[in-house]
Amino acid sequence: MDNQQISKILYEISEYLEMEDEPFRPRAYQRAARAIEAQDRDLNNIYKKGGIKALKEIPGIGQSISEKIEELLKTDRLVFFEELKKNSPVDISTLTSIEGLGPKKIKALYKKLDIRTLEELEDAAKKGKIRELENFGEKSEKNILKGIEFLRQGRGRFLLGTVLPLARELKQRFENLKEVKNIEVAGSLRRMKETIGDIDMLAISDHPEKVMDFFVSQPEIVNVYGKGKTKSSVRLSLGIDADLRVVSQESFGAALQYFTGNKDHNVALRAIAKTKGYKLNEYGLFQIANPMPTGRQGKSQIANRTAGKTEKEIYEKLGLEYIEPELREHTGEIVTALKKQLPNLLPYHSLLGDLQIQTTWSDGAVSIEKMAEAAIKAGLEYIVITDHTKSLKVAHGLDEKRISKQIEEIKKINQRFEKENINFRILSGSEVDILKDGTLDIDDEVLAKLDVVLGSIHGYFNLPKTEQTRRLEHAMENPNIDIIAHPTGRIINRREAYELDMDQIFKTAKNTGTILEINAYPDRLDLKDVYVKEAVRQNIKLTIDSDAHHPEHFHYLELGIAIARRGWAEKKDILNTLPPDQFLKNLPKHV
Repeated sequence: MDNQQISKILYEISEYLEMEDEPFRPRAYQRAARAIEAQDRDLNNIYKKGGIKALKEIPGIGQSISEKIEELLKTDRLVFFEELKKNSPVDISTLTSIEGLGPKKIKALYKKLDIRTLEELEDAAKKGKIRELENFGEKSEKNILKGIEFLRQGRGRFLLGTVLPLARELKQRFENLKEVKNIEVAGSLRRMKETIGDIDMLAISDHPEKVMDFFVSQPEIVNVYGKGKTKSSVRLSLGIDADLRVVSQESFGAALQYFTGNKDHNVALRAIAKTKGYKLNEYGLFQIANPMPTGRQGKSQIANRTAGKTEKEIYEKLGLEYIEPELREHTGEIVTALKKQLPNLLPYHSLLGDLQIQTTWSDGAVSIEKMAEAAIKAGLEYIVITDHTKSLKVAHGLDEKRISKQIEEIKKINQRFEKENINFRILSGSEVDILKDGTLDIDDEVLAKLDVVLGSIHGYFNLPKTEQTRRLEHAMENPNIDIIAHPTGRIINRREAYELDMDQIFKTAKNTGTILEINAYPDRLDLKDVYVKEAVRQNIKLTIDSDAHHPEHFHYLELGIAIARRGWAEKKDILNTLPPDQFLKNLPKHV
């Protein structure tokens, strides 16, 4: 059983416990699930090396949950979980996937309308039965139907942050195989799209049959659709399909370009090749001898391959700058590459700070000090502590008194770092809740004492477009707000973005100097790439933040960088590429 499966089970256990009105245990299982999600190490390996003791060393996992993880690793089942499901007649895991439906509401629907499944929920909503219930109403009913439709649209697509570690693990295994000369991941995963349909891999080998034997023997495989000499297709335990092709060295670059896509980008590239007297396909770029004049029928002769070993030589032969995979979406990159005007994309590993960090002061897994130590290991120079504020009671949000105490705690830790010559800085901050009318839930006097203030929306997602837009604008007009966190509020595959007039949001951000966040948490990636591109065009500054609740979450920053690159962002567009003092000088309150 892999990390993702175990994490999913722990989340589902928390939902069953919430149905039973358990006050504390659900949070413990949620913290453990987040901790496992964040692991770049396989739990099986951790357990084999150190047993339960090693599992307990993962922040957020205690004795009881580590024992349950041990049972899952040993037997692929958990009796405790099976008993919970047996005693609950409701399909909780599916119903909680509908935005706005938590365990308590699901319990009410079951008690009042005997709703157990998604199909029964949809039927009741269409018949107008849900609106009659207390704490629901007609609007809730419409939102449930909307949520069901959104859920179905997202099925079959997997989060980038879920698939990427698995694909890299597979790739590494092949790199260690002596028969493999080179291997790369292609497709939408290489383009770093926010959701992935399947995994495509290309390899070079003189012994393709041995490579195929190795591929279909991987432990994650639950079904082999087909196994050939140079191509095999399988289904992995995650539920995603994976293909592996072995190609020749002479064609590897052409195949990588072709199978990376996207389709529209490839069609446009082939059209350019044709105008220059070439034929481009997955085998290479070929010179056409005696091309037929336009409008004439007949066959042209294809001469020798002129490029194909690398992608770069193909783009070069066609008169283009090399186009990074993240840009290959046919959104102007080819025209810009012909003009040699592509942006110098933000490099990976170029962030110096992370500006959204939660700790045990609210709903994080570890202390401020532990998060700082993890950030140092991740290569960062500074972090901003941004625990939630008092309106978010479920996260044990901070009030004005606790924020003031936290500021003092941060000062003490910084002083200790300075004495020990640790070149790292913790900045004080807060993720302040934006209330329904656009005001903030913390007094301005206290906010003014913080180094950095993030504003975010955590409720009233279904306000009308004009009202929601004005709400966010009102918050941006507050001089204490530096950054708007996860600006559109979407949860990928679960909740659509709330309705906003983004043109107006960009206009207000430009007028107020407010920074917009690219939230790198895997199921947010908010701002999405098209909005990043517009912000860059308008010279609106951005930050990339992990939204870390656990020491292992700092590697999510890579996902945020990927979205920034897909939005054509350069280093100059992202403020937390700056050292701490320069970063602070560029905040709205100082500019």
